[in-house]
Amino acid sequence: MSKPVEGAIVLFNGQDVCNWHQRDGKPATWQVEDGVMTVGEGDILSNETFTDAFVHVEFRLPDMPEAKGQAKGNSGVYVQGRYEIQVLDSYGINIPGKGDCGAIYDQFAPLVNACKPALEWQSYDIIFRAPRANEAKEVTEPARITVLQNGQVIHNNVELPGPTGGAVDHNLGEPGPLLLQDHGDLVQYRNVWLVHLPLAGSDTYEPR
Repeated sequence: MSKPVEGAIVLFNGQDVCNWHQRDGKPATWQVEDGVMTVGEGDILSNETFTDAFVHVEFRLPDMPEAKGQAKGNSGVYVQGRYEIQVLDSYGINIPGKGDCGAIYDQFAPLVNACKPALEWQSYDIIFRAPRANEAKEVTEPARITVLQNGQVIHNNVELPGPTGGAVDHNLGEPGPLLLQDHGDLVQYRNVWLVHLPLAGSDTYEPR
């Protein structure tokens, strides 16, 4: 387990889901036990919203040996509620595709299969650069994302063409939440936190 870094906003405290709500705005109802929350009825969204951010999420997949494809431990991590990083039991697949674990769903396959077997804890470390928009709310620069799964780079500064399926909205110039998807399987999450990143660094340098 990776401890939150200094300055991190802890989204899941290991005790309850008070920092989360459902799509309809009602409080989240996922069950929490022993520091772990298990997918329950309905997607949940963080109360905290963000633009550019570093996001850390740990997940564990149920062992479903008889299930196939999208029925095998399915969930998803939606950055800003708009861009899904697939969660699925894809362990052992030689060349993962756009629907496998780690994919930007239906847009980009992971560069490599970095999955661990079901029942083992896994992690996503996500560096997200939000899209830039002008005063007319037109996108001037698309979103970009880098993702590490279990310490391996699976997306390297990918330019995203737009939201994936199931996005909460298409308000691309606005901050958004982290969304964890209910796809009907008992996927578990723990140690979820983020760090807000500056939108730009300084353009000047004054030697000291």
